[in-house]
Order: sequence, then C-alpha cells, then structure tokens
Amino acid sequence: GFLEDGILVRDLGRTRRRYLRSWSFPWDVAAVLPTELLCLLPGVPRVPGVPAARANRCLRVPRLLEAFDRCETRTGWPNMFRMAKLMLYLLLGIHWHACLYFALSAHLGLGVDPWVCPSSTRLLRRYLHSFYISTLVLATVGDTPPPRREEELLFLTAGFLLAVLGFATITGSISTVIVNLSSAATAFYPDAGPVRRYLRAWGVGGRLAGRVARWHQHLRAQRKLPAEWEVLQHLPRGLRAEVAASVHLAALRRVGLFRSWEHGVLRQLVLRLQPQVFGPGEFVCRRGDVGREMYFIREGRLAVVAEDGVTQLAVLGEGLYFGEISLINIKGNLAGNRRTANILSIGYSDLFCLGKEDLAEVLAEFPSARAAMEAKGRELLLRMGQLDPGAEEAALAAEAEAERRLQGLEVALEGLQTRAARLLAQLEASALRTALRVRRLEGRLR
Repeated sequence: GFLEDGILVRDLGRTRRRYLRSWSFPWDVAAVLPTELLCLLPGVPRVPGVPAARANRCLRVPRLLEAFDRCETRTGWPNMFRMAKLMLYLLLGIHWHACLYFALSAHLGLGVDPWVCPSSTRLLRRYLHSFYISTLVLATVGDTPPPRREEELLFLTAGFLLAVLGFATITGSISTVIVNLSSAATAFYPDAGPVRRYLRAWGVGGRLAGRVARWHQHLRAQRKLPAEWEVLQHLPRGLRAEVAASVHLAALRRVGLFRSWEHGVLRQLVLRLQPQVFGPGEFVCRRGDVGREMYFIREGRLAVVAEDGVTQLAVLGEGLYFGEISLINIKGNLAGNRRTANILSIGYSDLFCLGKEDLAEVLAEFPSARAAMEAKGRELLLRMGQLDPGAEEAALAAEAEAERRLQGLEVALEGLQTRAARLLAQLEASALRTALRVRRLEGRLR
C-alpha cells in the first residue's frame, strides 16, 4: 500500500502502477539479480569472488531503513526497538570487519604469522576467530597479536579509527536509549524520589515514607496512570473520548447508575471522570468535610466506618458510588453540603471522581439519573437520621408555592404583553390616520 492524503491505499492495481513507475523499482530489481552466478565464469576466483559478486544486495539498505522507520513509529516499545536496532548495527559492523580481516588473512596467507587467521580446516573456527579479533579491535580493547606487516598495521589503524568515530557514536546512542527508557516511564508514572527527598528534608519518614513508596510501586505494578489526561491532552476531543472510552467504558458499565445510559453519553461522561487511586487505610472522605465531588468504585473495596475509624458499618464494592448526597440538593438534608459518612479504603482502591459542576451538567441532561440519586440519598439520610421530614415538606410546599406564583406571574406577564401589543397597534393606526390627514391638507393648500 501507499499513503494518499494520509490514508493508506490498499488497491493492488494502483499500488502496482505506482511502484512500477517509481525509482524504487529499478533499484529493487538490481538488488535481487543473481550476480553471484558470475563466479561460474572461467577465470573468476571462486571463494574470494563470491562476497564481491553479492555486493548488489547492499542496494536493499534503503528498504531496510524504511522498514526500521515504520516499525519504530508503530511499535508500543520504541525504546526497546531502538536498542535492538543499535545492537544489530553493532553486530553487523563487527561481522563486516571480520569478513575484511579474513579476506586480508587469506590474501597474506592463513597461519603465516600470529596476527592472521589460523589455517583451520573448520570454517566455523575461522569465522569465530575473525569475529573475536574484530570485536577486540572495534571495542578498542586491544590485546591483539602484534602486527608484522604494513598491511596488518594499516588494517589495525583503520579499525581503531573506525571504532573511535563510529562505534563511539553507537555506544552513545545506546546510553541515550537507556536514559529514555527511564524518562518514558517517568512521563507515565510519578517519580517517588522527590517525595522521599522532601520527607527526608523535613525530618519525616518511617511509616509515612513507606506508604508513599508502596503507593508508587502499586501504580507501576498495576499499570495505573493517575496523569492519563496529560498523556492524552494533545489528541482532538473526539479521538480523546474514543481512547478514554475504550479504556474505561467496561468499568463504567459495571456501575449500576450507568447501565441504562447510551454509549454516546458515556463517551462524553468519561472525559469528565478523573481516575484516583487510594492506598490501604487511607480516608477517601471524612464526615463533616465539604463535598466537592462524588466517587464511582472501579476496583477495590471501601468501608463505611464509625467515628472511631475502626468499626466497619458497611463495605462498598465494585460498581457502587458514593458522595452524591453532599452534591445534590435534597430537601430536608440537615447536613447540607457536608459529608455524612467516613469512607476508608480497605486495600488499594481505583476510583473515578466526578466534580460538582460536571455532575450538575450530567444530571441536567438526565432527570431519571437525578431522581435515582435523590431517592438513594433520601434513604441513606433517613437511615442516619439526617433527614427532617417537616423541613422536606416545608421545602416542597415552598417550592410549590413559588411555582404557583411563577405561573401567576407568567399569566400576568402574558396579559401585559397582550395589552401592550393592542396599545401599540392602536398607536400605529392613529399615527397612520394622522399622516393621511396631513397629506390631504397639504394637497388642498397647493
């Protein structure tokens, strides 16, 4: 296939015509020609001639680099791929240098001195010796047999220069890739080092520092990204919604409140949710705190505890939600916008957080969800003794009275609008009659 306006075209006919007209076609044909058959001609040396006759295979190098480029942009492990690619370049360079060393040894005579390749009958032994000598030279380790001839001195000098110029660059690239591996992980997961140094600087440590370290370790082990919106911030809103929905939609479906909602609505809701992770023994909210968000349990278990912080009154599991009582206006709620319970994370809990403004937007679009939340809130408030039925009835009566007065005002306003329209029509008719009379008087005067 090929790209046209950024879209991959897979039509075989169009691909064939485009390829045959491109400059790549003659180069690819030249690269696969069986030029090694030239060694069968009389007078052409057999063994030394075969590598030179296959030199046209190097014309495939641009294709190899193109394949590497595409794999690097598509793989989910680009740094590991770069590492493997650099190691391949390193081994390939040593292999080519070993081939040149063996060719020089064959030219000077195998085994004629300690520096050249020994005249072993086993081909594998010859190759391993050549590869070993080339590794020593290109790694600038030294410890090679001393050269005896000018050709050997020139070959070693060229090899050391190649190692200093080329292999130093490859080694530096490998170190850069290793640094990128840690920096890439830091971009997704927060680093525990600054927090530990901050606690140490203020003389705080021990149990608290251990909890911080275990929290960071849990995030990495479970592959949870608390800063995933920063990762997706450069995507367009529609694509960001698709990505977030593909990751979190299955968890949202497990929440009872969302089971009857449409897929498109959940895609918009998922952009408003903020993932949060709480550790063991950590309070999600305390009784009496001002409520600014509600929570949906994605994974883990949370306990509703008494004032002593130990006695468990209830356990909340996956798919449940809490914290909505302090956000929605329930008539007769004595707590107002304060939290009505202590919620403690038993283990590591993965929650979705929804802010007050976002919740108001969602409930305005879905009155049935608001009614379900209010019904559950009234039930909980009655169970805790935080709901005043008299105040609720008075609020409902006041709301009904305000509604009745509003309707009366609307009726009065409609009456005033009707009278104003009639007066305006009469005024326009009187003005028209006056204008006609003035015209007739002007005509008589002329």
